[in-house]
Amino acid sequence: MTNPSRRVVLAAALALAGGAHGAAWAADATPPAAPAPAPAPAGAACPALLNHTFARLQDEKPQSLCQYAGRVVLVVNTASFCGFTGQYQGLEALYARYKDRGLVVLGFPSNDFAQETGSNQQIAEFCENTFGVKFPMFAKSSVRGPQASALFRQLAELSGTAPRWNFHKYLIGRDGRLVDQYASFTGPDSKSLVRAIEQQLAVATPR
Repeated sequence: MTNPSRRVVLAAALALAGGAHGAAWAADATPPAAPAPAPAPAGAACPALLNHTFARLQDEKPQSLCQYAGRVVLVVNTASFCGFTGQYQGLEALYARYKDRGLVVLGFPSNDFAQETGSNQQIAEFCENTFGVKFPMFAKSSVRGPQASALFRQLAELSGTAPRWNFHKYLIGRDGRLVDQYASFTGPDSKSLVRAIEQQLAVATPR
């Protein structure tokens, strides 16, 4: 019969041996891989009205309008030889005044009314040299009729009004929905347009 005290000593020795062995195993073992980080939440989807790509006026590099999602957007069809061409100055002033609050003016030169005959480079130089235009502008395109770009077809369908002349304006809210449209006679400093822009700027940016 084994002595009880001897059994205690034996059990302690076995426990120590097991502990040393376990420590050695832990030192040699490869630590488990850290769990993969959770994927970043996807950004807000690009609104359908801005889901278009246009060539930039200055260098004709493609630009997605999705980059303006969450901003208040004023879309304007422009021309260099029009009685309303002077509105470039007011549009630039409007852009400079409100851009830090989330407004962007987008200019789309068009020869649909036979008043924009120059090349993209000529248009860009005219806008910069004559009016100091800094707001984004895009290559010459069609804004009405069967040849209109997809953006202007959408705007005409949603508003019920295609541009009847140069410097027609469409206001798009932060949520990417059309707010209103304004005829050429509504200048950039019009109280109704400025008030509508300020109302849209006061809306929280969608998340």
